[in-house]
Amino acid sequence: MAVSALTAPAPVARRDLRRRVWLVQLGFGGLAVLACLTAPLVGSTAIDFRQVFDPTIPFADNVDAQIFFILRLPRAIAGALVGASLAAAGVVLQAMLRNPLATPFTLGVSAGASLGAMLAITLGLPLGMLGVLGGPVASLVGALGAMAIVYFLATMRREGLSTNVLLLAGVTLNSLFSAIILFVQFLADPLQTFQAVRWVMGNLDVGSYSPILSAIPLMGIGFVVFARLPRALNLLTLGADSAATRGVDVLRTQRLAFLSASLVTGAAVALGGPIGFIGIIIPHLVRLLVGADHRLVLPASTGLGAAFLVMCDVGARTLLSPMELPVGIITAMLGGPFFLWLLVRSR
Repeated sequence: MAVSALTAPAPVARRDLRRRVWLVQLGFGGLAVLACLTAPLVGSTAIDFRQVFDPTIPFADNVDAQIFFILRLPRAIAGALVGASLAAAGVVLQAMLRNPLATPFTLGVSAGASLGAMLAITLGLPLGMLGVLGGPVASLVGALGAMAIVYFLATMRREGLSTNVLLLAGVTLNSLFSAIILFVQFLADPLQTFQAVRWVMGNLDVGSYSPILSAIPLMGIGFVVFARLPRALNLLTLGADSAATRGVDVLRTQRLAFLSASLVTGAAVALGGPIGFIGIIIPHLVRLLVGADHRLVLPASTGLGAAFLVMCDVGARTLLSPMELPVGIITAMLGGPFFLWLLVRSR
């Protein structure tokens, strides 16, 4: 009887955790879906939701439906995918590096993607993938190239993946690639420079569903890996030695976390540009809401990151209507003060 009494709470705790995970997934996932459905209704041109889905009006004659499905819905879906990817990657990297201020752009992936896009714009590279123009493809190639360089530098030592070298290599690559970008901008003509600067500020106006379909497979691979990491991430936050004594293959987990986060970040940057601060705002906000357990933090950050960026894009489209702001300006204006608050709070 004593043994039964002692072991009884464990199944109850597991059932309670599963219930909380489902509630978090449904709640924050529903929030993301709601944002994607309502965002296309908002803009400089008002549309009627009932008319959008009115089966009695042919699509060719239904202007509201055309605005909803052709112009605004792809943009909302792109924002949801980019926001979810950057937020989830931020959660994974902060746990892997044990650094609450780490972001998906800490490791140089964003700078590599920006350099690739800059070269594609200024040189007119004839790259294409599934109907996508050269800019996003070159951006993805640059992101993956930066990921490969950082990973090579971080694994040169015999002890495996060094998180310290990972951070230092990422910061160094960010500076190097940023300098090359400025040099290319200096040589480019004004129109090309303007196009490149607008892209660097973040742009979710993908124009069609083709860029989204191109990014989904890469993001999907990353999220499949993410789904296997929460327990190991919980233990890694206690330290590598502590995690190893509890059965975690630390080196394998670090490699999976780095490669999947970099892949997802590269796809997100290729789709929407280097939109900053999502990977630091959302994870910390979610931890205040659901706690520090990554089985809750990861799905909650994914859903909230998607909804947050979609609504930021709505603000970018409407605040100075009919002129549109780059969405990266909105996230930076919100993320900058939040980042400073974190620095003060972490002291």
